[in-house]
Order: sequence, then C-alpha cells, then structure tokens
Amino acid sequence: MFTDIVGSTELTQRIGDAAAMNVLRMHDAIVRSALAGAGGREIKHTGDGIMACFFSAAAAIRCAMRIQQEIVVQGERAIHPIRLRIGAAAGEPVEQGEDLFGSTVQLAARLCAHAQPGQIMVSNVMAELCAGKMLTFQDLGEIQVKGFDRPVRVHAAHSGS
Repeated sequence: MFTDIVGSTELTQRIGDAAAMNVLRMHDAIVRSALAGAGGREIKHTGDGIMACFFSAAAAIRCAMRIQQEIVVQGERAIHPIRLRIGAAAGEPVEQGEDLFGSTVQLAARLCAHAQPGQIMVSNVMAELCAGKMLTFQDLGEIQVKGFDRPVRVHAAHSGS
C-alpha cells in the first residue's frame, strides 16, 4: 500500500517549507497510527507518502479507510488541509533487507498515482481477497498502467454496510 499527499510540491510552494513539514508530520502520524491499529508495517517514507505492507488484504483496506477518514477529520480543523490518494495491490513482493520490490510493489505505486484525491484504488486481486469481509468495491474497469503490458482491472474501496 502507498499513500501520497496530493499536490505536495504546490503546497510547499504556497505555504513554505516549515508549514509543509508540519502537514507532512500530521500525515505521518495518521498513517502510522492506522498501521499500528491494523497490523501493518511501514516499509519506507517516500517523501510525501508512506509505503506499507500487510499480511491481510482486508486489514490493508480497513487501514486505508481509517487513514482517509482521519485525513478528513483532521482537515476540518487544520489550517492547511490535505487530500490523500492511496493505492494497494496484493501479491508476493521480493524482500531485500528492510525494503520490498517487484511487480506487486510497482503496481501498488502506480495505482496510488492513478487514484483520485480521497480515493483508495486497489487491484482486482485485493478486491477478490476481501470477499466476505464486509467491504465493498466499485469496479472501475480496466486501466492501462505504465510499465505493464496488459490492462489492469481496478476497484475503488468503500466501507461496507
């Protein structure tokens, strides 16, 4: 799973480095708290986001939902509210030291980049792994993902009823 602060460069230019660092610290605290609550593991900070992994697809989706909900809550009282996009994919990444690599990681990063502000975009495999977990997904169809030969079916994650 990847998080990405939408328009972080423009935000920094508009509010300055010190204020932008405060916004980034708020993002980091929200994401790290949600990861701790969902059993996720932070892999690395990406500058304006965080890469994390999970043993459970449903836990990853619930964590992403919690992050997006908390970003909205914090935004209601923040001087500089942020919008966040999240992308997630499931598979078998390659572990090298404390980092993860491979197609699954690349797909998750690409889905994050493709997601709309406030959206959680996941691969079809993620949606399928969450069957029976009281999570709902909107099928967004197939998209062409940079670097991938074939289109990828994607979904937007939503909380179930």
